[in-house]
Amino acid sequence: MKRKICVFTGTRAEYGILRPLLIVIKNDPALKLQLVVSGMHLLPEFGSTYKEIEKDGFKIDKKVGISLNSDTPFGLSRAVGAGLISFSKAFKALGPDIIVIVGDRFEAFSAAVAALVLRIPIAHIHGGEATFGVIDEAFRHAITKMSHLHFTSAEEYRRRVIQLGEYPVRVFKVGALGLDNLKKLRLLSKKAIEQELHFKFNKHNLLITYHPVTLENNTSGAQFRSLLQSLDELRETALIFTKANADMDGRIINKLIDEYVAKNSSKAVAFTSMGQRLYLSTMQFVDAIVGNSSSGIIEAPSFKIGTINIGDRQKGRIKAKSIIDCRPIKKEITNAIRKLYSRKFQSMLRGVANPYGDGKTAPRIKKILKNYGLKNIIKKEFYDIPVKNKERQGL
Repeated sequence: MKRKICVFTGTRAEYGILRPLLIVIKNDPALKLQLVVSGMHLLPEFGSTYKEIEKDGFKIDKKVGISLNSDTPFGLSRAVGAGLISFSKAFKALGPDIIVIVGDRFEAFSAAVAALVLRIPIAHIHGGEATFGVIDEAFRHAITKMSHLHFTSAEEYRRRVIQLGEYPVRVFKVGALGLDNLKKLRLLSKKAIEQELHFKFNKHNLLITYHPVTLENNTSGAQFRSLLQSLDELRETALIFTKANADMDGRIINKLIDEYVAKNSSKAVAFTSMGQRLYLSTMQFVDAIVGNSSSGIIEAPSFKIGTINIGDRQKGRIKAKSIIDCRPIKKEITNAIRKLYSRKFQSMLRGVANPYGDGKTAPRIKKILKNYGLKNIIKKEFYDIPVKNKERQGL
């Protein structure tokens, strides 16, 4: 009997990361892929990106709608509750052998709780990471404690998952799954991208992806305005914006993007969802990723381009030398842009190494999902890290 592997995705970014894994699971005759799609994928406001999944040839087994009409704390809290009910129904109907969840979002948290209560094993991707500025930090570690197999992107993150009490034999350092796309996807040429975007590259080009820092109160508008003020001073620079996720106050950022692009259509363009292929293809021809997206931390170094990482959203992640950190104030953002274009920094980029792996992660994860014994895996004990005598005595 085929092992049923159910993969959950709630956002365009999640799907982009998971796509290489979905392909290798689907192509393995010993496995049955089940796909549960929810969250932003189902909303026209965020591009109805479930259509991209279907266009890629994947069958969606369950579309699970949750209430995302509001991006206030209360609205997202309600969505967590609605998700718990809806995911429980979907997983009960599908009866998977194991559920795969990536990351740290509230939708993923709801899916994990539903699976745990239904006693379905959970495999968690990208556990052990740290993002101190967002509520996702707590969701990620909570999902780790509910999960039974763990796939981390770096050794430091593997150690952190073990520190959370997970047995080392169930924690695997496999690299960042998103890097597989750089090897597998046929990226578009510059001319093809311009035709797709209906937009011309300039002498300088920046790809801007900025999301709310969800552990801060009402900072999104002011911080993003500071970024726009710095960008507005640039000359001969094309600005390509991707819109924010369905996080708290995300709609504020999207409104500011729309207003800015309407006033600056000759140099700026915005997209609700570019799709993974177009997004990565565009990355080839820009000078930097600007904002606070994980793509600037994980994927950008492989293109030998810079990243201007603004604020605390990605604080705590392992970073390549190509990342320039700055606070979300105009002066520091402007200084970061100056550093990006300095001769010294541009020369350094040629030798940058990506700390997140080799782009061969999907086959590693699939092999473990296929072969790891699941009998009695639900019952797990807390793993205590051995300590030295002096540490045990508090000396």
